[in-house]
Amino acid sequence: MRSDDVKVLQEVQRNAKMAMKAIDTISEKVYDDSLAIQVARESMKYGDIYNKATDRLLDGKAPSYRETGFQDLMLKGGVKANTMLNTSTSHIAELMIQGSNRGLTSMWKAINHHENAGEVSMEVAKELMDFEEKNIERLKKYL
Repeated sequence: MRSDDVKVLQEVQRNAKMAMKAIDTISEKVYDDSLAIQVARESMKYGDIYNKATDRLLDGKAPSYRETGFQDLMLKGGVKANTMLNTSTSHIAELMIQGSNRGLTSMWKAINHHENAGEVSMEVAKELMDFEEKNIERLKKYL
């Protein structure tokens, strides 16, 4: 497996893992049933995409993305700080849209910096990016 493929797939893993952790942290503060269902579905799909990237890396005998405890701490701390005083449905949807935008940006960077990545890696990356864009559209109604 080429190094560009490994980097793109690891970025997919990183994005999906961060999204799942953010959703896990924020879901206890979601009081709107419709948004709660939306968030749960998102988490499941991120898990599917994460597993696809992991499977591709395992098939290529390449290492998976390894997160640091510091990243986890910063993510959870940021979510808790941003929802400490405001847990409205609109605010939570806004935070989730911002997270999806950050995910899209980091995926575009990974794709642009690793243009030699193969079709299989790009397919998984594009699946994540399409999903992020659809999430943004679905979350807009909660603003």
